Amino acid sequence: MNGARMKSKVVAILETRIGAHLAELVTRRGGVPLLAPALEEVPDLDPQALQALLSQWRVEPFKICIFQTGVGTRTLFSAAAAANSDTELLALLAASTVVVRGPKPAGELSARNIRIDMRAESPFTTETVLAALAGVEVKGFSILVQRYGATNQALAAALEARGATVHEIATYRWALPADTQPLVDLLQALGGGRVDAVVFTSAVQMHNLYAMAQKVGSAAQLAGHLNRSIVASIGPVCSRTLRDYGVTPTLEASPPKLGPLLTALESALSGA
Repeated sequence: MNGARMKSKVVAILETRIGAHLAELVTRRGGVPLLAPALEEVPDLDPQALQALLSQWRVEPFKICIFQTGVGTRTLFSAAAAANSDTELLALLAASTVVVRGPKPAGELSARNIRIDMRAESPFTTETVLAALAGVEVKGFSILVQRYGATNQALAAALEARGATVHEIATYRWALPADTQPLVDLLQALGGGRVDAVVFTSAVQMHNLYAMAQKVGSAAQLAGHLNRSIVASIGPVCSRTLRDYGVTPTLEASPPKLGPLLTALESALSGA
């Protein structure tokens, strides 16, 4: 690997969970990482909500269960285990059609020997989940959706339009990190033109960056500041959100994974 391909360019990283790993990969490629975690995944599964879900499930079984994220899937099973309800949850799932949105929830389910009936194709979006279910009759079905950090209104609306009843179980929520100073520092660096590239690995990072910009009074300038940099997007969902805020992605990973994202970023920076 050529360690100078990124030519000492400053690369802002908004990722939290694997931010340090991503920063190391940027450093190996000759870049200078600026780590500014933009979100925190806060467990948000009320034990009473879990018991209410299981009670409802016994009476009116969910014909389809859709798992959207790895962390949410893990949180659901951890909460069930803490309530001594994990055996029941596994039995109820065995009678349902299990659908996964991407490799992370698939990994969590496989680790528990749970049968996966349908998998959304890359790039693992709401659209590809709906495409996977396009040939399945859902009219009159009760469908359980493991919520990620926010309600997936597009998924629920599309399934309800086909006659299904959708129930979401909240397992965690997105929040700003406890320490927001790195985000403030990033906003100042963007304003000063000291950032060469910004890496977005989820749509919520843009939401939270904008929320922080509102707090410090720079929201009106944020899109312009970002558009002066190379903006790297992990995939189409992230790119759509960036455009909603007036930010034009310079590149989008294909497929939506870190490897292709870094390769595209390296190419863009080596020519900058």
